[in-house]
Amino acid sequence: MRDLRDNDVDVVTFGQYLRPTDHHLSVVEYISPEKFDWYREQGEAMGFKYVASGPLVRSSYKAGEYYLEHMIKSKRVESL
Repeated sequence: MRDLRDNDVDVVTFGQYLRPTDHHLSVVEYISPEKFDWYREQGEAMGFKYVASGPLVRSSYKAGEYYLEHMIKSKRVESL
């Protein structure tokens, strides 16, 4: 994550690989929700503008919508 921030990346996503069929690679490890929380906290502490982290997070699934929603909410909180 540090390399990403060092290169001005503002958004990062972490999700769990889920095997879609028996013809795909097996899941090696299931990540706990607490570990996903840890990744989110670390990313926020490093200055990412948006961190999506959870077992069902997908890098492309509504990422733009969630980012914009997060930025709008953040701006509203700052203006209070």
